[in-house]
Amino acid sequence: MRRIITITLVVVLGLCLAATAFADSATKEEVIAKVKEAATMISNKGQDAAIKEINNKKGKFVWKDTYVFVFDLEGTLVAHPFTPQNIGMNQINFRDKSDPPRQPIKAMVDLAKGKSEGWVEYMWYKPGEKTLSQKVSYINKVPGQNLLVGAGIYE
Repeated sequence: MRRIITITLVVVLGLCLAATAFADSATKEEVIAKVKEAATMISNKGQDAAIKEINNKKGKFVWKDTYVFVFDLEGTLVAHPFTPQNIGMNQINFRDKSDPPRQPIKAMVDLAKGKSEGWVEYMWYKPGEKTLSQKVSYINKVPGQNLLVGAGIYE
């Protein structure tokens, strides 16, 4: 009887920990909503005000395990809360560490110029981690501007 109780407690504890871990991960629905909110903010409040909020690590565009980023349609990073040192750098030729390597920024730009929105898969570092994770990001072109907004989930 003691063994059954112990096993039951271990299973319940494991389920609780798993639920907590999943609760801390962004969902595709949240990503789409935040990307559209950021694109609307750029359109309505102007690029400078929106970029300031997007770059804020404690702002509304950083949540759970992800964040919003912005590139122009030439592949230059415009906003990123975790790599501000790369803002202003053209990253169109960046290759991830997939096998074979992918060019996610080029794929994002091509998607924004074509369909205006959709998903791009690539390898990227999850905030606070030192190993690469599979990431899929939702990309949305800002209407009437030379910008794309994105955010992703880690798989």
